[in-house]
Amino acid sequence: MNRVSISCNIFFDNSFWIGVFERVVDGKLSAVKVTFGKEPNDKEVYEYINNYYTKFNFGSSVTTKKKVKIKNPKRLQRAVKKSCDKTFSSKSQQALKLQFEEYKKERKKNCSIQREERKKYLFELKQLKRKRKHRGK
Repeated sequence: MNRVSISCNIFFDNSFWIGVFERVVDGKLSAVKVTFGKEPNDKEVYEYINNYYTKFNFGSSVTTKKKVKIKNPKRLQRAVKKSCDKTFSSKSQQALKLQFEEYKKERKKNCSIQREERKKYLFELKQLKRKRKHRGK
């Protein structure tokens, strides 16, 4: 049975409001970080999720173990209130870190390929210049 849960933690980081969306699918947590700018209210966050959730790029996932236990509604309400005060979990930090590392490796590889292409282009240009000079043009 597929069990999916999503949570959003919004916090102020230096000069921007950041939202961390955590998605748990079958015990695997993946996260994405979104920058909001000004402080979003509940309505704006809800609209943002409705409009852009399908475009979120959830990175690699980290396995988690969560016990599913039905709670008393009042206790559940207290737990929700308590979770609103908490910052995002270390598991989501790990997932974001993993995603960032993959992006970093990909970017490094692309930069090295571009550097090699530029080097090759300059070498060919230099060779062409030498040939033209040798011909007397």
